[in-house]
Amino acid sequence: MKQLFLYILFFVVACPVFSQSAEKQRDDTRGYIVKVGDTAPDFTIKYLDGKTEKLSDLWGKVVMLQFTASWCGVCRKEMPHIESEIWQKHKSNPDFALLGISYKENEETTKNFAQKIKISYPLTLDESGEIFHKYATKNAGVTRNIIINREGKIIFLTRLFDETEFKQMVDVIKKELDKKN
Repeated sequence: MKQLFLYILFFVVACPVFSQSAEKQRDDTRGYIVKVGDTAPDFTIKYLDGKTEKLSDLWGKVVMLQFTASWCGVCRKEMPHIESEIWQKHKSNPDFALLGISYKENEETTKNFAQKIKISYPLTLDESGEIFHKYATKNAGVTRNIIINREGKIIFLTRLFDETEFKQMVDVIKKELDKKN
């Protein structure tokens, strides 16, 4: 009986540790260096019109960061969904911001990419990759979305384009926008 009690005690105490390790491991295999619950690393972004803005200037809004690149086939597949299912539904909401962040590409390439893929949400520049590497490892791939709440905390992370995960992200954004300030 004492052994059973010790086994149960070990299981109850150890399982959360194993569970957290599994979650951390999942994030690590996806190439993230941030996790849900972290404060989003701040940066200054440059828009295609030359305007700059700090991410922290957007606190108070629900923010979606979408890391992309013109050479990324998965990005090209996901971006029309972001346009229709997120941007078109929330672009008029003053409590929402969407930043498409073009990874290691210049202004001309990024402008041409936005026109070719037919998106209207703002694409911004991360020409050196410095912003991306605040969120993901050096060898990690793009096609990443990061949802940040009004307090600047990361509340959802995606990698690649999975329809189930995308729908979860759409729901997370809607639920977060439905919360009162």
